[in-house]
Amino acid sequence: MTDLNAVLAAADSDFDNSLERLFTLVRIPSISTDPAYNDDCDKAARAVVDDLNALGFKAQARKTPGRPMVVAHYTPKDAADDVPHLLFYGHYDVQPADPLELWKTPPFEPTLKKDADGVERIYGRGTGDDKGQFMTFVEAARAWIKTSGSLPIKATFLIEGEEESGSPSLVPFLKAHVDELSCDAAFVCDTSMWDAKTPAITTRLRGLVHEEVTITGPRIDLHSGMYGGPAMNPIRVLSKVIAALHDKTGKVTIPGFYDGVADLPKSTKKQWQSLKFSEAKFLKEVGLKEPAGERGKSVLEQIWARPTAEVNGIWGGYQGVGTKTVIPSKAHAKFTFRLVGKQNPQKVLKAFQKFVKGLVPKDCKVEFSGRGGGSPATEIPEDNPFIAKSAKALKDEFRRDAVLMGSGGSIPICRSFKDILGMDSVLVGFGLNDDAIHSPNEKYNLSSFQRGIRSWVRIMDELGK
Repeated sequence: MTDLNAVLAAADSDFDNSLERLFTLVRIPSISTDPAYNDDCDKAARAVVDDLNALGFKAQARKTPGRPMVVAHYTPKDAADDVPHLLFYGHYDVQPADPLELWKTPPFEPTLKKDADGVERIYGRGTGDDKGQFMTFVEAARAWIKTSGSLPIKATFLIEGEEESGSPSLVPFLKAHVDELSCDAAFVCDTSMWDAKTPAITTRLRGLVHEEVTITGPRIDLHSGMYGGPAMNPIRVLSKVIAALHDKTGKVTIPGFYDGVADLPKSTKKQWQSLKFSEAKFLKEVGLKEPAGERGKSVLEQIWARPTAEVNGIWGGYQGVGTKTVIPSKAHAKFTFRLVGKQNPQKVLKAFQKFVKGLVPKDCKVEFSGRGGGSPATEIPEDNPFIAKSAKALKDEFRRDAVLMGSGGSIPICRSFKDILGMDSVLVGFGLNDDAIHSPNEKYNLSSFQRGIRSWVRIMDELGK
């Protein structure tokens, strides 16, 4: 049996090379949303395939209607029948780097820099989301294979190339390869730690519904002097809809909206309270002071365990310089709803549409985008044995308990893994809240990368026992 400490030592001694391999991958501008970078996405996929094949995986870049899907399999030599088979998921594509003028270093020339606070950080697009994250899988596997000649588990790597553009090829790909990709559990490294010294496992992800509304009043824009008063202004109508979405306590007023939303278990609420999260500091960092959500719910509870209704954009009428005295013909708004528990996305969408229609006067008409859709929330049982083993491994590395936390965001792939492949996900990530993912000057702490590798070495060891 391979000594775990020997594998950890191998990971540490090879860390400079691990860093250079990450830098090589970050230098590829694999922007999936812009067709001008299709060749770069293909190049990134080939780079991952070549790296995994060199380690002894059977890796391929599979064609999709969009960007290639990297699939790689590894079966340890002399593997027993009861060795767990685990899927590791990440993505090699990145967000556009715009606006370029706000970057302090070139976005696709990764830079290691010690900042004024003494912390070493890796700057560059994709360092934190998600190249630096999924490469912790790869480098941990490298340390195991280098030391013992094999992994302690059966592994399948699924590294996609369209996550940043909505993953349009992913669900069809999963459905077409159910037998090949179904494993005992899926591990996702695209989340964050609680803080720089405290690891975390994310067990709750909110779902998402989106819709765009257009309200039409008069058939053309009207002179506000000639028609002001008798002509219904669609901006007034839309404003009424938006104002009616919430009551005085911050609750959403759409009938049936809270169907499937359960109260937070007392044990979970107690654990979150023990985190000593500063609500004041959280809001101060973005220039705010007062929580604006549901009255009586803590900020963490609002973000991790409660649904929301938000207006993401609103426009209509004249928006140029100066004044144009018109009553506009149309008014528009974009809405999103974050879901929790067992809320049904389609029911929420239909309830919202009915709610809007009930507030629109007869002299106006309402249209919906027709693209409204979404995904349900994901809640992973905290007594899942893969979570327990991962939490033990993280505690061994960081010398403190892993926080079982929620996420205000949505990672639809986890729901797809459950619904299509029948397996739960374990979300262990090493990002931090200040990583500026999707923004200029994206970064990944050097310690996040190094301790991420060490953590996966330990997690693979625990899972293989």
